[in-house]
This record gives sequence, C-alpha cells and structure tokens, in this order.
Amino acid sequence: MSKMNLELAKQLIEGAEKKGTDLGISMVISVVDEGGNLIAVHRMDDAWLASVDIAQNKAWTSVALKMPTSNLAEATVPHAELYGLNTTNNGRLVLFGGGIPLVENDKVIGAVGASGSAVEHDIQVAQAAVDVFESGK
Repeated sequence: MSKMNLELAKQLIEGAEKKGTDLGISMVISVVDEGGNLIAVHRMDDAWLASVDIAQNKAWTSVALKMPTSNLAEATVPHAELYGLNTTNNGRLVLFGGGIPLVENDKVIGAVGASGSAVEHDIQVAQAAVDVFESGK
C-alpha cells in the first residue's frame, strides 16, 4: 500500500503540470493525504490566485466523500437530493469537477485537485495526475 508523501505528490504534480502546459493553461494543482491534509500545492506561473483555495478544496472534497467532485454536480442542483450540500463543512465542499481521489486496493489514500480553467480542463489536469499515480502501482 502506498502512502501519500511529498515525493509521490511531486510526481503527480509534474504529470498534471505537463497536461496544463499541453493545454496552454496555467493551473493550481493540490495533493492531500487520506485525512485531507495538504501534502503539496503548486501554482503555475500566472495561475489564478483564487484557484489555490479551490484546488485544495477539490482535493479535500474528493477525500472527504471518496469520489470525484464531478460526481456531485447533478445531485446538488436546486431540487436535487443533495441541494445545499455546498453549505456544509464551512463551505469547503466543491461541487464541480477537478478533484479526484487516489485509490489503491479499494482504499482512498489521497486526492488531487486542479483549478484554473474550464471545468473540463480542470478534470483533464487532475486526471493526468491520477494517471501518473496509477502507472506507478
């Protein structure tokens, strides 16, 4: 079983940053451990300042709920089952894509969050980090 640490987080961030560069966008990439504790955050040159908190909260949300943040989008619109979920946990839950848990042996050992562009791009950048993680298993 892997344990999330700084060395692994740097590898994940490197893969995510490469994807952001390939897409031509500046991103913030955040990695947390299984308890939602920050391991690393990386802000590419000219990335939005607001994305620092958003990326960290996407990663935290993925660990806290053990799912990609994109899974929450439809369930949290007005009149849906989880409408208002974003008002819990001191507003820390993020309800749109860009946060993805890191799963090994059916256990969430951390998560990555990416922010800085359209949600589609945030998801692609976060997935690039997950791909690095999965290739190292």
